[in-house]
Amino acid sequence: MQLNFIANQPVPSRTGQTLAVLDPSDGQPFDALQRSDARDIDDAVRAARECLDTGWSRLSAAERSRLLMRLSARVAEHADELAALEQRDCGKPTRQARADAAALVRYFEFYAGSCDKLHGETIPYQDGYSVFTWREPHGITGHIIPWNYPMQIFGRSVGGALAAGNVCVVKPAEDACLSLLRVAQLAAEVGFPAGAINIVTGYGHEVGDALARHPGIDHISFTGSPHVGTLIQQVAAERHCPVTLELGGKSPQIVFADADLDAAIPVIINAIVQNAGQTCSAGSRLLIEEAAYEPLLQRLGQAFAALRVGPATMDLDAGPLIRASQLQRVAGFLDEAQAAGITTVAQGTVVAEAPATGFYQAPVLLRDVPVNHRLAQEEVFGPVLAAMRFRDEDHAVELANATKFGLVAGVWTRDGGRQFRMARRVKSGQVFVNNYGAGGGVELPFGGVKSSGYGREKGFEALYGFTTLKTVAVRHG
Repeated sequence: MQLNFIANQPVPSRTGQTLAVLDPSDGQPFDALQRSDARDIDDAVRAARECLDTGWSRLSAAERSRLLMRLSARVAEHADELAALEQRDCGKPTRQARADAAALVRYFEFYAGSCDKLHGETIPYQDGYSVFTWREPHGITGHIIPWNYPMQIFGRSVGGALAAGNVCVVKPAEDACLSLLRVAQLAAEVGFPAGAINIVTGYGHEVGDALARHPGIDHISFTGSPHVGTLIQQVAAERHCPVTLELGGKSPQIVFADADLDAAIPVIINAIVQNAGQTCSAGSRLLIEEAAYEPLLQRLGQAFAALRVGPATMDLDAGPLIRASQLQRVAGFLDEAQAAGITTVAQGTVVAEAPATGFYQAPVLLRDVPVNHRLAQEEVFGPVLAAMRFRDEDHAVELANATKFGLVAGVWTRDGGRQFRMARRVKSGQVFVNNYGAGGGVELPFGGVKSSGYGREKGFEALYGFTTLKTVAVRHG
C-alpha cells in the first residue's frame, strides 16, 4: 500500500479510498495508491508554505545546490531499485527504465550545479541611479506529471523548480506513481526540509484539478494532452497563475534523397518504438523525398518486421502500452487506417510469452498516409509510423508544418545549406539535423510551439520559467 508523501512523512488520504496499481505486462494489480482529493492538496500546500516561509527560503543557493547534489548521488545508489519500480509500473523494457533512472540522476546533478549561477543584471540608466535585476522564485510550484516518463519529467520540472528556490507539490499520473514516491523519500533521507517536496496521488479530475485551482499554488508545470492543458490554462488564468505547458506533438522525420540512410534508419525506428511510441516527441510522421521513398520504405519494412514486443522484463524492442484504454485508442487509429485503404508496409511481432492480459501493440509502418488523415494529424501515442512522400524542399516544409503541433522535428540531409534552411523554416521547439533527440540532452531547452505548448523545461532556460524578474532602481544622487 502506497501513501501520499507530505512534509517528509507517508500520509494516508483524507478519503480513505485507494486505486489499484496494474502491471501493464500482464494487466494484473500488484499494489495500491491513495485516491486523494482537494483536502489532501490543501495539506500538501500548507506543508509547502510552512517550508517556504520557515526554512527553504532561508537556504542559500549553495545550500540548495548541496542538497540537490546529495539527492543525485542517492538516486544513483538506488538506480536499480527505481528502474525496477518504473519498469513494473509503466511496462518499460529494462534498458529504458535504467536510462530513465540515469537521466534523473543527471537532472539533479545539472540543477545542483545551476543553483548559484542564476544571476541578475545591471542596467545603465540615468545619472544618479543604479538599476539592477534579480530573479526570485515563484514560491510554491505545482507539477502535474504524466505516466510515460515519470522519473525524467519529475527531474526536469521539480529539479529546476527546487534549484530556482521554489518548493513543490507534485501530482503524478495515477498510472505511474511508485518511482516518484520513492524519490521523495530519498530526498527526505538526504536532508531536504519537510514540505520541500510533496507527492499527492489520485485521479487527474480530482487531485489534478484541485492542484490547478488551488490559490496557494504560484506556478503550474503540466505535461499532457492539449485538451487538459487548455483546462489548466483556463483555471490558472482566473487567478493569474503562470503556467508552463508541454502538450505533445506529431513530430516529423524529414528524409531527403541525399541522406545517409544507414545512419537514419535505426534512429527513425527508435524514435517511434522507444517506450512503445508513448513519447511526446516521438517521430511519428516520416516525410521522404520521392527519389528515396521506395528504397527507404523497403529497408524500414524489413526492420519493422523484425521488431519484437513483450513483457518489460524480457527487454525487447518494446514493452506493453500503459493500460487497456491506450491499447484500444491505438487499435482505433489502425482500424481507421484499414477502412481508409491505407497500406501497411510491415508490422512487428508480439512474442508468444506475452500474457494475453497485457496491453501489447506490435509496431506498425504505414505508407501513403494522406496529409489530412487523422493518422497524420493527431498524436497516436503508440508505435505507429505514418509515411508520406514530398517533391522538394518547399513541399517538405509544407507537410512538416501541416499539423497543429510543433514540438520536435528531424531533418536528414548532407546538404549544409538545406540543413539550416529547414531548421529555420520548420515550426518546432527543437530541430535535430542528422540525429533525433541528441541523446536526451538534459542541457537542451525543451518545449513546443502552437498546440505543443509554451515555456521551456530542461537546461538552464528552465530556471527563467521557474522564477520571476524583479527590477530594483536606487536613486543615490
